[in-house]
Amino acid sequence: MSRLDPPRGAAVPRPRDPRIDLFRGLLLVMIFVDHVPGNWYENLTLRNWGFSDAAESFFVMSGMAAGLAYSGGVVQWRARGLWHGIAPVWKRAWTLYVTHIFLTMAGIAIFAIAAEAFGLTALLGKNNLRQVFENTGPAIIGIVTLGHQIGYVNILPAYSVLLLAAPFAILLALRAPLLLLVGAVALWFVTGLLRLNIPAYPNPGGWFFNPFAWQLIFAIGLLTGVALRDGRRFVPVNRALFGLAAGWLVVVLAWRYVPGFGPAMNHGMAKLGALGLPFHITSHDKTFLPMLRLLHVLALVYVVSCLPLITRLSAHSLAEPLRVMGRQGLLVFSAGALLSLAGQAVLAYFDDVAILPWLYIPAGTVALWGMAWLGDWKRRKARAPQPAEQTVAAPIPPVAAE
Repeated sequence: MSRLDPPRGAAVPRPRDPRIDLFRGLLLVMIFVDHVPGNWYENLTLRNWGFSDAAESFFVMSGMAAGLAYSGGVVQWRARGLWHGIAPVWKRAWTLYVTHIFLTMAGIAIFAIAAEAFGLTALLGKNNLRQVFENTGPAIIGIVTLGHQIGYVNILPAYSVLLLAAPFAILLALRAPLLLLVGAVALWFVTGLLRLNIPAYPNPGGWFFNPFAWQLIFAIGLLTGVALRDGRRFVPVNRALFGLAAGWLVVVLAWRYVPGFGPAMNHGMAKLGALGLPFHITSHDKTFLPMLRLLHVLALVYVVSCLPLITRLSAHSLAEPLRVMGRQGLLVFSAGALLSLAGQAVLAYFDDVAILPWLYIPAGTVALWGMAWLGDWKRRKARAPQPAEQTVAAPIPPVAAE
């Protein structure tokens, strides 16, 4: 992604924030681990530490990356035309759409091969695949129109839709950031109140990652990225706010693991729901990004962003493997999705080999790092020092930051 700096329309590369790259890489590893059910490493992922999981944090990181990458182009719209700012974002949205279709078809093929070659026919009824094999025509229409989404490969449609709106959100973020935030909160609240969603044709119901609800954390990430590009924070460091956020994380941990406390809190939420509070305030329904999950991910991101130790660790040389994976986010997500679906088939076939889940996850993670390292070669080549005589004889043109 090129980052364009507004003054005089010049394209000036900006240094990447190592925290964003590192946490995107870490979240992608967690998503891969969580998408291969039945392995011990699931106990270490983010979903064990609160209400939210890697998906919510990944949406925040994606919003930050979009704000950093595209705000420079959008801000030049008066001088170079609005399409100059819109085109790169919509091109990325199209790339995500095509990637999603490929991953969906590849996922169907993986399970079909497992059923045909190894007799694992039970897989054909999992991960929302039943419609594909029993109601093929409507299912294909649903796949192309993004209505029918198979399990573990359903996060890109929401992200793609949000990128379509991103240029206009960035314009608003640059002119009236609080208005964008208020509008995003209002849309989230109305979505939960009225159960708004995009139809999941040919299935009943709507998208698992409901973009009308999930736009809120994407918008917050976007606002954060736009601010970071200007060298400031969208939400300043504040001791009282830090204490409140950290305290909420402790409460959530107790909610999850302290005997008696969690059931009591859940009972209290149920009573509030019975009194008429909207379900997305009191429930844990992931589709509508309920308040409990929302507050958890926002508190987690804020606390982590305020810790100087995290900044130092993110820039450490030992963190480079995760940073590489974060820089190659789409490649790693795509490869991880295919490896996770293949892993589900492999573990189903060798269900009596206890050591296999212990080996598959580390091997798959190393493979993801290897693919990210290969995908990052262009960036390494651009940063490599050139021989002095070659530089004098044929100066190399500047390369936009990726």
